[in-house]
Amino acid sequence: MTDGVERARSLLDDAARALRAADVADEALGEYVEPKAVLGIRREPTIRSLGRVWRVGALLIGSTVETGGRVWATGRITRVTEAGRSQFVSVSAEVRRAYRAAAAKGHFEPGDTVNHGATPIPLDESLVGWDGVLFVEGDVPLVRWSPTAGAAVPLEEYLVDRVGLLVDPPRGATD
Repeated sequence: MTDGVERARSLLDDAARALRAADVADEALGEYVEPKAVLGIRREPTIRSLGRVWRVGALLIGSTVETGGRVWATGRITRVTEAGRSQFVSVSAEVRRAYRAAAAKGHFEPGDTVNHGATPIPLDESLVGWDGVLFVEGDVPLVRWSPTAGAAVPLEEYLVDRVGLLVDPPRGATD
């Protein structure tokens, strides 16, 4: 294992410890599931729970036994609320409504935030030269806001900044 991969693991573990020690609220991690029809009867999609994570910008860091020690690239984010009726205002509004309905069917708590469509990031040698959100270049772990974003920053600086905002948010940010 390269030093950069080990450094990434260590930095992510330290971030998780800091978030846990500060009792920062975590969010749900889920998987959007479209069940197959049974006897020709179509069933409604749902979001299946995969555990809990902390959303740290472009990264989701595992916060529970099921997700601990793992990291994902942030995907879609849905707040669990009443889905409401279809109004055909726009395609994007209907997609958001469908995700809210799927989250409600997944038995998440009302008001909870559900992260789904997240991409698992392997914390192994594949990080070296990878073109994803988190990667290692020259034994330095780096992070970018999206796989297509050109600019990247050192993971250590990124986590210090993002975790710092979660642990000690600016006045008025959570009011």
